[in-house]
Amino acid sequence: MNHIVLYTVALVVILVWIGARRNPIMALVEIGKEMLRSYKFLLLMAGMFGVLVLNKYELQIEEKMHLSSDYTSFVFGLEGHFVQAVQDIFYSPWLTPIIVFFYIFMLQSVLAASLGVYLLDKNRVMLYATCYAIIINYAVAIPFYLYFPVDEVWSYVPAGVRFTMLDVFPKFEQEYRPLSGLNNCFPSLHTSISVTMALLAFRSGNRRWMVITSISAVLIVFGIFYLGIHWLTDMIGGTLLAVLASAVGVQLARLTLRGREESLTVRSRITDMR
Repeated sequence: MNHIVLYTVALVVILVWIGARRNPIMALVEIGKEMLRSYKFLLLMAGMFGVLVLNKYELQIEEKMHLSSDYTSFVFGLEGHFVQAVQDIFYSPWLTPIIVFFYIFMLQSVLAASLGVYLLDKNRVMLYATCYAIIINYAVAIPFYLYFPVDEVWSYVPAGVRFTMLDVFPKFEQEYRPLSGLNNCFPSLHTSISVTMALLAFRSGNRRWMVITSISAVLIVFGIFYLGIHWLTDMIGGTLLAVLASAVGVQLARLTLRGREESLTVRSRITDMR
């Protein structure tokens, strides 16, 4: 797990540098300045980390609730052997490491790097929208994980799917599984987060970041099937959640910043009168 963290940090630095074309270390300086400038941003960051912590402990909460529901057979009845067909068509030993890299590292790296890129671009609307969107994604997904549990495709024997992740990352179950429950499938957060970052990038006007987030989203969404993890239903749910989270996130960001701008305007007028 320590290696995943180290590689993720290194990847975030590289992505911020490519996306903003500025010193990535300056992103840390800018985030400190923004927190000092705006208590709303400080609260927003606290809320974002709070929902991430809640997601981390969701598995423990689920165990204490002693829920026994399982909707895997229902989902399989809806779509049948779609994921198996994807694996049969596209599986190739050379492709697997690439897909595993994007699935394991790019999701959180692009998420964190988005904050750095928008900070360095001075794009406060997208910065705030990213935070709001992350909160919305997890706040909507967690109740589904608790009350609408769906097992990963590879673990459902009738699906006939192989867990190709183990070809490259044999210790996945020991090192990564504690972060993601076997039945936390619908909606797919890998889909919703990656597509959300791409949708926000399209709104940002930063073409380099648009290209990077789009490529990442496409490969991650393809990867959830290739690796035998998510159902088509999970992807559809994740995509709809991404559209909702990005749209609402932008609107909330504009409302938040509008209040801040009005406050600054009033202060400026008072100063001028003096």
